[in-house]
Order: sequence, then structure tokens, then C-alpha cells
Amino acid sequence: MKGVRVDRLLSSMGYGSRSEIAQMAKAGRIALEGAPLLNAASHIAVTDDLPSRMTIDGAPLDPLPGMVILMHKPIGLVCSHTEAGPRVYDILPDRWRRRVPPISTVGRLDKQTSGLLLLTDDGALLHRIISPKREIRKTYRATVSRALTGSEGALFASGQLLLNGETKPLAPAELEVVSDTEALLTVVEGRYHQVRRMFAAAGNHVETLHRERVGGLVLPPDMAAGDWNLLAAHEVAAIFD
Repeated sequence: MKGVRVDRLLSSMGYGSRSEIAQMAKAGRIALEGAPLLNAASHIAVTDDLPSRMTIDGAPLDPLPGMVILMHKPIGLVCSHTEAGPRVYDILPDRWRRRVPPISTVGRLDKQTSGLLLLTDDGALLHRIISPKREIRKTYRATVSRALTGSEGALFASGQLLLNGETKPLAPAELEVVSDTEALLTVVEGRYHQVRRMFAAAGNHVETLHRERVGGLVLPPDMAAGDWNLLAAHEVAAIFD
């Protein structure tokens, strides 16, 4: 983005309507490189370092469009913009929920699944990550209600497993047994409730489910549920490793 009007940029970032931003500028609340920017109709070049050069009420500008967020999703939150109940977006700053384009989750974790969740306002990147052609590996830690039989690994790796109500077999998946009732499952697809349905097809029931990895990104072990951070460019690239 280059040569963008200040009011248009800040409005798209959720700071307010264009008229509200014009009033903010007149009041001296917007500064560029330490100097008040009094005319919100001014055009500025939007470069990567703009958040370090522009302040609003003395605070650095929010991240520019194209940001990617890694969140440790807690149990009990939904990933939908429209579904009732607490949402993962509620964890983020209020202003970010007004950004255009909106921040969306990269795929979904159901309400009772925790772990690594990516969010972005970059639609092209979102579709690159979820595209079946990319075969991005996702690893889940599952605990199940009954002891594993030992046949699940071959079943999941066969490429022949059909989920209930579907006609296309699942792509091969990798199972690593941790204990009698715990396993790591790595899949390259993102079908609806896929991991839970895979264990159901094997005659078991998932009690807890936690996503630990997406591509080359691993959920930091010291990141508490509900915490999040912005990813740097090299971390985003690691998704495709």
C-alpha cells in the first residue's frame, strides 16, 4: 500500500470512521515522526516501518494490514464471527475487530479443542495455508476414552479411511502412540471435526484434543491458553517448511 490517505488507512485499521479520524487529527492526536499530522486527508507512503513512525495518542500505530497472529486457543471459545458465545476474537484488542479486511481464523478449531490457532487479515495467505494442494501438516495431541488397540496407525495411514457420510477417502495420516489412551495424530487435510471423526471410525471417542503444530510452527510450550503474539516474516515462512 503506497500513497494512502491517513483517514482511509486508520479507518480500515479500526480507529474510527473517517470523520472521527479527521477530528483526531485536528486535535493533534495523530503524529508522524514526532510531528502532529493535522490533516487526515494527507497521503502517506505505507511502509513496513510506519508503526514505528506514527503514533495515535502517543501509542505506536497498530500492525499494518497483512498481520499474522499465533494464538494459544483456550477451550470454550468459537472461531466463528457469527456463532453465539465467547469467540477467539474477543481476546484481541477491541479495535482489531473493526479492521477491514477483517481478521479471520486460518481454518477452525472447535469449541472443545485447544492449541495453536493462526489468524490473519491476509486473505491470499489464508487460502495458501488451507489449500489442500499445500498439504500443510497439522499435529494434534488426543486423549481417548478407551485404550488404543494398535490397529489405528495402519488404518489412518492407509489412505482408504472413509468418514461417515463422505465418499472421498482421507489422505494418509501419521499416528504416534504416546500411551494406551494418548496419541499424536498428524493430518494434511482440514475436514470438519476430522480428528474426532477419525477416532470415532476406529471405534473410540476423543476426550481432549489439542493442536501442537501447523507446518513448521510449534506452539511455544510456555505460551498460556489465551495468549497470542504477532508472527515475523520468517515465522510465517516456517508454516510452509
